[in-house]
Amino acid sequence: MEHFKGTGVALVTPFKQNKEVDFDALEKLVNYVIDGGVDYLVVMGTTAESPVITFEEKQQILNTVVKVNNGRKKIVFGLGGNDTQKLLKELDYVNQNKNIDAILSVTPYYNKPNQRALITHFSVIAEQSAKPIILYNVPGRTGVNMLPETTLTLAQKFSNIIAIKEASGNFDQIMTILEHKPSNFEVISGDDGITLPLICVGACGVISVVANAIPAVFSEMVRLALAGKIDDAKKLHYETLELTRLAFAEGSPSGIKCALYHLGIIQNNLRLPLIPVSDSLNIKIKEWVEKYIK
Repeated sequence: MEHFKGTGVALVTPFKQNKEVDFDALEKLVNYVIDGGVDYLVVMGTTAESPVITFEEKQQILNTVVKVNNGRKKIVFGLGGNDTQKLLKELDYVNQNKNIDAILSVTPYYNKPNQRALITHFSVIAEQSAKPIILYNVPGRTGVNMLPETTLTLAQKFSNIIAIKEASGNFDQIMTILEHKPSNFEVISGDDGITLPLICVGACGVISVVANAIPAVFSEMVRLALAGKIDDAKKLHYETLELTRLAFAEGSPSGIKCALYHLGIIQNNLRLPLIPVSDSLNIKIKEWVEKYIK
């Protein structure tokens, strides 16, 4: 887990006007966040619009990130979904890819498995995975909440399940995991806005959306918090909190893509069913970027 403490950035997928992947913009983004000081890269997380990207495109995107990264940062690859057998087939590719350092696997969505089914699903993946696994609990998107008992059962059963990205927003739930977890298992914040308080109660960092746009200041906030310099971290937390609110006001990654557009890094394009933010929110994000970044 030492490689996955601090700030991981869940990279967006830049698109051209015709909605093809913009690999030139992706190269610019990868260099931007690495130069900004993030600790590791997350490819094909939720922020990447992964449900609307083919597996062939995912491989091309990964290859581009690997090339630009050039070994500078560890790479986590998103491999989750609601068809376990399909995931196992894709896992064969991941197991053979030496450039992937860990996988991020979201709880199955739409078909709403119960807790016993979640244990079975992740057990099958863990038994076949040659890579460390970071579980991903985001009930607001998936429709199913992985309870602390389920997370702890998996953490205790499999040594290659090394962490959970917790995006339930439920402090009691997250603290229960932190209180009872084995020593070789970590909790990663899945919500930018509550990363600082979660670090204060034992989280080891964040997989961040807003770090796409403000990698330097957000990574520094996390580093200060992990070092116990809470007053300094709190100052940066409140400096960046407004962008976090704006970035999620109409859903992610629409908000953060708007910010990246105003930074001149990507075009402001998404694939349906997602669309760009409203004109009113676009103005607010533009004003924030011009005031605090440019």
